[in-house]
Amino acid sequence: MKIGARLKQLRLHNSLTQEELANRTDLTKGFISQLENDTTCPSIATLKDILDVFEVTLPEFFTEPGAIRFVFGADDRVSPTGEGDPVRVELLVPGAQRRTMDPALVTLAPGARMEEQDIHEGDEFGFVLQGKIEVRLGEAVHAVGKDECFFFSSGHRHSVRNPGRGVAKILWVVAPPTFDYTGR
Repeated sequence: MKIGARLKQLRLHNSLTQEELANRTDLTKGFISQLENDTTCPSIATLKDILDVFEVTLPEFFTEPGAIRFVFGADDRVSPTGEGDPVRVELLVPGAQRRTMDPALVTLAPGARMEEQDIHEGDEFGFVLQGKIEVRLGEAVHAVGKDECFFFSSGHRHSVRNPGRGVAKILWVVAPPTFDYTGR
């Protein structure tokens, strides 16, 4: 793998000049140029500092483009909530918080609701897999049942509640990632 070419690709993909990258990493433009031309090699610490700007981990950086993983199973899920919590969130794609969207499986126990979310940047999409929910946008409440979906701008205060007697499950995608996992 040519480290310099990969660094340059990341820099261009993020629309940064060599000088902008240098400023964000406390390096010189000349050093960034040398790295990109493979005339010098960075220390692991320096490489990590550069990759932090791009929100790329060392393993991701060294993964060959054709070997990038794109299928994830139940064992890959991460849950920032506890097993018995009335609102359970499972992050479906590891590291999605560093991506452009954050897909999650949200399970709400009967009567459970997610805390009201503040206004933030982005959009939200949800598909109800099981049960029924109520989505509150501002003061308006909207019922959404199984096999129905919702889509709204995150520029509204919003919350979700399960008014039913059974469990509700939602495939929820937030772009960009901003999920607040609190619930009660």
